Amino acid sequence: MHCIRKVTDDLLWIGASDRQHPCFEAVLPIPSGMSFNSYLLLDEKTVLFDTVDRAVQGQFFENLEYSLKGRALDYVFVHHMEPDHAATLGDLLLRHPEVTIVCNGKAVNMIRQFHCTDPKRVILVNEGDALSTGRHHFTFYNAPMVHWPEVIVSYDSTDQILFSADAFGTFGALNGILFADEVNFDRNWLDESRRYYTNVVGKYGPQVISLLNKVAKLELGMICPLHGPIWRKNLDYMLDKYIKWAAYEPEVQGVLIAFASVYGGTETAANILACRLAELGIPVEMYDVSVTHYSYVLSDLFKYSHIVFASTTYNNGIFISMENLLHDVAHHNLQNRKVALIQNGSWAPSSGKLMSQILCEMKNIEVLEAPITLKSTLAPGQDQELEALAKALAASVRGDEPALVGSNEKAKPKGFVCKVCGFIYEGETLPDDFVCPICHRPARDFEPLP
Repeated sequence: MHCIRKVTDDLLWIGASDRQHPCFEAVLPIPSGMSFNSYLLLDEKTVLFDTVDRAVQGQFFENLEYSLKGRALDYVFVHHMEPDHAATLGDLLLRHPEVTIVCNGKAVNMIRQFHCTDPKRVILVNEGDALSTGRHHFTFYNAPMVHWPEVIVSYDSTDQILFSADAFGTFGALNGILFADEVNFDRNWLDESRRYYTNVVGKYGPQVISLLNKVAKLELGMICPLHGPIWRKNLDYMLDKYIKWAAYEPEVQGVLIAFASVYGGTETAANILACRLAELGIPVEMYDVSVTHYSYVLSDLFKYSHIVFASTTYNNGIFISMENLLHDVAHHNLQNRKVALIQNGSWAPSSGKLMSQILCEMKNIEVLEAPITLKSTLAPGQDQELEALAKALAASVRGDEPALVGSNEKAKPKGFVCKVCGFIYEGETLPDDFVCPICHRPARDFEPLP
């Protein structure tokens, strides 16, 4: 049985939602499911706007055939060749050999790759090219790396509709609704929209800005994305979010604390810091990165202006869940943030230095003074260090001069580190006959702390 909704008098939504697969792209959790949008225009010429993922192909083809009511399918606009939108394109060509594919040259090559076929009916379009279907007039714009190189968007000047490919999409099944104004989007959908953007498109902020600059020149009455609800009201709300996300500007002036703790010492420090920040009136969010999937943490890292990474040292490195998160953050190009660090290590705390090395390779990441160092757990008096850090973060969040935790000279311990196991000997000088208590290496295998 078909399941469709009208977008306009002659434009139909014929997509479907998937609630059975636990992950999107085999890695990102989708507990609320996922919608795969496809649209059909019934003008003098019929136009299909993209196909769908194989997970919903049965519903999609039933919707398509019912909506066509025996008419030929004249065009299929291929905005994006990723299989969640084009996996069923090969089947479509078998069912409708009369259809003409409208796409760019990069997409044609991908059709050959994904479907092992050389399409015979193709109209290649490039930036600014136009196509008329009767009452409707379309213009095409390139949107490379939003988020694949072949992506295009199309604009219907008749009804002022932008078919935006992956841009302005979100995680989540539609559950009967079709338009963003049918729900409380800010309350129920925004977090999943941000998580979709940051994890799928977030790396390509400059390319998104380029697309937004093109969109800004259009008279927009509606945005039809390939995932999530359609925008027909308050379009500036979502456009403003995309402008901030693409420019790596935070939405909230506050602190996100991401911690990795094995036996609770690091978590206790993170909790105390959160309490001190909350007492100062600073918005705070916390995540145990060993429990919460990284995609949720990454989303809120884009949301908050200030970040605290707190990690135990593990195998002379960063605890694995925190290390994975930091590498993922770097891969997604997060920038323009202020960061503080807390490190823990019972005999050789080194996670702070290693976290700092990853962060310093990123753009416009300002790491505050030397990390707070725990040895197994908080020592008496270290709560004062956390209080000082909270005050420094609060001042920075408010735009005041930061009251830094202390100078590098005072914060950095004096001593020597074993080059083999990472054990730290504290002191001004290392005895010539010293032997490492961990790996039993002699003094010659130590070097001064950096």
